[in-house]
Amino acid sequence: MKVTSCDLGLFKKLHIKNAINLALLLPKKIENLSLSKEPKEGICTEEVQILESSFRGGKLFGLCYCKNWDIKAHFVFFHPSRWHVGVFKQGKECIFHAKVSFFNNFWQFNNPKIIKNANAFEPKYQIAGIKDENIAKLIQEYVTKENLVAEGIDEKRANLLVNLHRYDEQSFEIFSHLENFLPDLKFVEIYSFLKRLRQKKTSPKAYEIKLFDIHSWLESLPFKPTLDQLGAINDIRADLSQKEAKRRIIMGDVGCGKTLVLLAAALSVYPRQALLMAPTSILAAQLFNEAQRLLPNFMQVVFVKGGRKEKALDEKLAKAHLIIGTHALIHQQGFEAVLVMVDEQHRFGSNQRQKISELASKDGLSPHFVQFSATPIPRTLSMIQSELVSFSFIKQMPFKKDIQTFCIQDKDFQGLLEKIKSELKQNNQVAIIYPLVSESESSQYLSLEQAKEYWLKHFKNVYITHGKDKFKDEVLAQFKEKGQILLATTVVEVGISLPRLSTIVIVGAEKLGLATLHQLRGRVGRVGLKSFCYLYTKQKEIPKRLLEFAGTLDGFKIAELDLKNRLSGDLIDGFMQHGNEFKFFDFSSDEAILEEAKKTLNKQDLSLKE
Repeated sequence: MKVTSCDLGLFKKLHIKNAINLALLLPKKIENLSLSKEPKEGICTEEVQILESSFRGGKLFGLCYCKNWDIKAHFVFFHPSRWHVGVFKQGKECIFHAKVSFFNNFWQFNNPKIIKNANAFEPKYQIAGIKDENIAKLIQEYVTKENLVAEGIDEKRANLLVNLHRYDEQSFEIFSHLENFLPDLKFVEIYSFLKRLRQKKTSPKAYEIKLFDIHSWLESLPFKPTLDQLGAINDIRADLSQKEAKRRIIMGDVGCGKTLVLLAAALSVYPRQALLMAPTSILAAQLFNEAQRLLPNFMQVVFVKGGRKEKALDEKLAKAHLIIGTHALIHQQGFEAVLVMVDEQHRFGSNQRQKISELASKDGLSPHFVQFSATPIPRTLSMIQSELVSFSFIKQMPFKKDIQTFCIQDKDFQGLLEKIKSELKQNNQVAIIYPLVSESESSQYLSLEQAKEYWLKHFKNVYITHGKDKFKDEVLAQFKEKGQILLATTVVEVGISLPRLSTIVIVGAEKLGLATLHQLRGRVGRVGLKSFCYLYTKQKEIPKRLLEFAGTLDGFKIAELDLKNRLSGDLIDGFMQHGNEFKFFDFSSDEAILEEAKKTLNKQDLSLKE
């Protein structure tokens, strides 16, 4: 589609990329200015002749003759201007477009709009700074069947889009029953979005890797991997065999065993180098300890800590087979990695993820990139994101989770205290999560600072930390070994392993998204320990979404619940940040339409290759 230079500016103003985008720019409403056959309650258009008018009480009243209806009718302007008072003289002829009502045995035009031409349909886009007629002109010029078919839209849907913008009786009828055509509009919208994503996808050349045989290592592990873990490992190894650098997300619920998968991926590229970036130093240390425990002795594993640079670090990095660290890795140089991995990838910005990947790129070659996430996303989002990145799902658990979830209120506090004491007697640990660190007038809940005195007074070995605490990693490490009660904010959301933590209490649970609640609940029952999660709310009625959350431990089901309760844009990360810009497509209910759009694109791609 060729766009003239004079129209290009308007395309940019409207953020329009192609004919499909323009076709989906529907007016907020269409004014039907065609002459009404007879008077009726509601909007009517009629040719009239003014018989008389008078100004009283700040209003302009009048009587007119309706030519087509052959009746006399009243009209009234509630806030007339001088122009109105001057123009409506006896004998004046004009066309009224107004809301009509039957009042005192007379039909009456209320605040009629004077129009120049009848028998027309005017689209109202109501876009600030851009005239409706300019948008309509642009659409008439570029929304053609030829342009839409060239963009890949089938003839049936192309005809629908063209007819929508004719602004005649047919298009007005379509708009009046737009719900009947929503499936087609949803298809066109998601088809266009997927097509643009595919065009963004790049496939840089990968380093040549000879895969290391990990079969005997898997056999020697002190536990048997699940089928889903093995499936994810095989997916990564298949990627590593490709000549193009692949991007993959390993999506698994809390406690599904992603650590084994990332260690297997690192071993697969031996003796080449792999990088692993974790969001916190305590999680990085955990991964380092697991790597030392499970990987063969010939694997040189290096832990890069933030802060002062370690002596001879450059030498260690040069010899390392697996380098583990936090975002501090971004500031290092000279990596030789053929595989880059990011754990808890949602905790990093897209720029940080891109930076760590670029550090290992040189001579036109790029490392394979694998991201791990314990925050399941709805199936529709993974289907869309799969246009840019491959997915592997780990749904099987190495052990059965035994976590009960309860929604509690003020009246349940005494029972909660008894439960906490009972768990502590069994040498288990308890975490209590507060919504705020300091007191706030706008919050009905106690803050961490306000609540800590009670717990310190009545219990022993109470540890306190929060997101801004410089020593939070040390506090959590000490709590893991010696603590009974941990008072914290959502800082414990990320996958810290606390095997004795059996109870978590989340204060003001309704303030948090279901994904965050799921991450917090995932801190308990890490090794199959019988555990409990309490969602505390001061609301008179427990919110329905909390009750639904309490009824399932499945992170993928919770992601679907979250999608129903929140704007899709809130859940969509990175390149999909503006997910709520979709006008028609609904992430929570349109999976079948999405599948149809993907199949259509796949067929078109195949026909182009043939």
